[in-house]
Order: sequence, then C-alpha cells, then structure tokens
Amino acid sequence: MTQTDPTVPQPEEDAEEVFGISQAFFDDVLDAVEAQDVAALDQLLDPEHPADIAHLIEQLDAKDRRALLSLWKGGMDGEILSELDEHLREEVIESLEPEELAEAVRELDSDDVVDLVEYLDDGQQEAVLEALEPSDRVAVELSLSYPEESAGRHMQRELVRAPEHWTVGEAIDYMRSDVALPDQFYHIILVDPRLKAVGYVTLGRILSHPRDMSLKELMEESFRTFHVEQDVEEVAQAINHYHMITAPVVDDDDRIVGVITIDDAMMFLEEEAEEDILRLAGVGEGSLSDRVIETTKRRFPWLAVNLVTAILASLVISLFEDVIAGLVALAVLMPIVASMGGNAGTQSLTVAVRALATRDLTGSNVWRVIRREVLVGLINGLIFAVVMGVVGILWFGSPMLGAVIGVAMVVNMVVAGLAGTGIPILLEKVGVDPALASGAFVTTVTDIVGFFAFLGLAAAWLL
Repeated sequence: MTQTDPTVPQPEEDAEEVFGISQAFFDDVLDAVEAQDVAALDQLLDPEHPADIAHLIEQLDAKDRRALLSLWKGGMDGEILSELDEHLREEVIESLEPEELAEAVRELDSDDVVDLVEYLDDGQQEAVLEALEPSDRVAVELSLSYPEESAGRHMQRELVRAPEHWTVGEAIDYMRSDVALPDQFYHIILVDPRLKAVGYVTLGRILSHPRDMSLKELMEESFRTFHVEQDVEEVAQAINHYHMITAPVVDDDDRIVGVITIDDAMMFLEEEAEEDILRLAGVGEGSLSDRVIETTKRRFPWLAVNLVTAILASLVISLFEDVIAGLVALAVLMPIVASMGGNAGTQSLTVAVRALATRDLTGSNVWRVIRREVLVGLINGLIFAVVMGVVGILWFGSPMLGAVIGVAMVVNMVVAGLAGTGIPILLEKVGVDPALASGAFVTTVTDIVGFFAFLGLAAAWLL
C-alpha cells in the first residue's frame, strides 16, 4: 500500500483545483456580509485577484451584491470593474461614490477605460471621464469616436516608440529614464521622423544584444500595421495567425497611434466564439445575472420564429392526412426522418458558422466544403437507411415501408448537409449574421424536406 509522507502538505479535499473561488470562501464572504463585518470582508477580499472578486460579485444575487458593495467601501478598483460582466458594470458603478469611481479608473490603461465606459449611459460615462486626467480623457474620447468594433476603439494608446536610427544602448537608457512607460509592453516600435511605424523590436532581443547594435538590425519579420477603422476581430485573427504579440495601429497618415496586444486579441476571439455559440442556440447575448424579463425578451423572438417554422412543417404534414390515416405506422416513423435530418444539418451548420467566423471558409474552398458535407450526408444517410429499413421490416413487417423510410432518410441527410453549409454562406453574402439566423432556416428545410420525402414516397409506393 502506498504511504503518504506526513511532512509533505496534502491538498485539502474541498480546495479549488486550479483557479477561482471555493465554496467555502464564497460562504465566508456571505457570512461577513450578513454580519456586516467590514473588517472580515476586507481581510477576505483584499488579497484576492481582481478576476476572482469579479467572479464572486457575479455569483451573488442582487440583494447580497448590493449589501457587499455598500459595506466594502474603497475596495473596488478599476481592474475589478474591467473584469465584471458588462451587464453588471452599470449597477456596480452606480453604487460607487464619485471619489471611489475616480480612484478606481485612474490607474487603468486607455483601452480598459474605453471597454469600461462604452456601454454605459451618458451620465455614467461622463462620471467616469470626469475622473480621468485631462490628457487621459482626451485619449479615451478619441478612441470612443471610432466605430464600435474597430481597432481604434479597442487599441491601447500606451506604447513605447523610438527613432529608427537608435541603438540598443540608447533604447535602454531611454527606458531607464524618468519617462512614463506602460505597465506591460513587449515591443519598442520604431518610427521615422514623421512618426510612421517602420518596424518593432522585442525587449528580449534588445536585452540580449550589445549597446552599439542598431535597432533596425533587430526588427521582427512579423511586423505589420492595422488601420484604426479595421475590424478588431480581423486584427485579433491576424495576431493569432501570424503569432504576433503586438499589433501596431496606424491612422490615415500611417502614423502609429496605438497597439492591440495579444491578451486583448485572445479576449476578442473568445468573446466572438461565445457569441456564436449563444446565437446558434437562439439566446443572444446575456449572462446568468440577467433578470427574468430581460432574458424572456431576448429569447422570445427566436422562439416565435421557431413556432412559425413548426407551423410550416405541420402544413406539409396536413397535405398527407389521408396517407397517414391509411397507414398509422407513418405517424410513428416520420419524426425519425425529420430528427435525423435536423441533427445532421446542425452538425454541418456549426462547422460552417465557425469556419466563417475564423475566415477558414472562403471563396477558394467553399465548393469543396459544400461537396464534402453533402457526401458526408449521403454516406451517413445510406448507413442509417439500411438500419431503418431493417427496423421497418422487423417492427411493422413491411419491406416497402423499410424502403420508404430508407430513401427518405438518404434524401433528408443529403439536403441537411447542403442546407447546413449553404444557408450560412448565403446569409453572410446578404449581410445577415449566419450564427443568428441559420438555425431556424436549416431546421425548417430539414423538417419540410424530411416530411415531404417520407410521406410523398409513402403515398406513391404504399397506397
């Protein structure tokens, strides 16, 4: 039997495995809030990471959250606010005194301040902006003037520039002077006399070369710039594709005005992926802290669309009332055809929407992808057609009924592969978000085709 060394600390059974807050910690915070024990609350929360505190606040119900915020005065800082779900930020900001808000946002980078205020109402936005130094306020207001999903809106204006003719020694001396540097940065961006970005050098290469080495000799090959009005998602995908750490952002004159860093890029891609998943399910954007009425309003429109599509499928069934009345087995088996087609269509749809979002599905490979999905549908349809043909014979003793459901299965699975890939592509062509609208259309197509093929073949072959 394996023996444990008593001198080695053993993990607690209920400890948090990797990150976040444990249930015990959550309960301790609730106990401190209920007891109105400010000292205990400070002792619990002050050492914690801002992301964990934000997660804790999001888990609390509205009553406990208000009680926590009223007790924990002075503890809320800008990093916690920036980590909070955007649907809760307004509520938290409203609970802060003006001086608390000023202290919270003063140390944030410009991109974090923009992310904090862009969805606030005018009054709350003005309160945050008034808390900033005049130069920081100008920078934030300039970022807010760019389109909502642009690189200019989300760029960080704090960066380190150096003339292209500098040496390693000059760059090091500059960074060691009393100049204000960003809290975190990875590159020094080289500029010409017009402040046009010509390249960048990593801090690692600067520190590992002699002082008399020219910075131009150390420039990275991955250097490329992005315009302030370019879609931020495109910039994030480029950062991921080219393995960049920093993406310089330039204005109309190619002058460097900011950067988008890899941590922000990964956040944009994660948010886009999450948004696609939610939209595919027809629930839109939201969070667990949303109120019942808000969630109901968000989900109602797509449930209404699904109701309309279900009525259309029912109208197809109504065309074959006499056929169904003549052979009750059809009513038993026809949901199987529609369900299999719907699932196959959803599989193709998910692959297509994600490929469109990541720019993997383009005009150069669209027909190859459509052909692949149709062939996959055909092969799966043939396999399941054999299975359902045998089921039809064994269950109802009718070889023709087995043939009908088998052929209908093949037809619907092929159509599912075509619709699941083709519909998102067509919707994107006409400017409609494929993640938002594709599901209802694909389900409608597979239901209608499935019912029509099965009942139509039954009417022709069995009656």
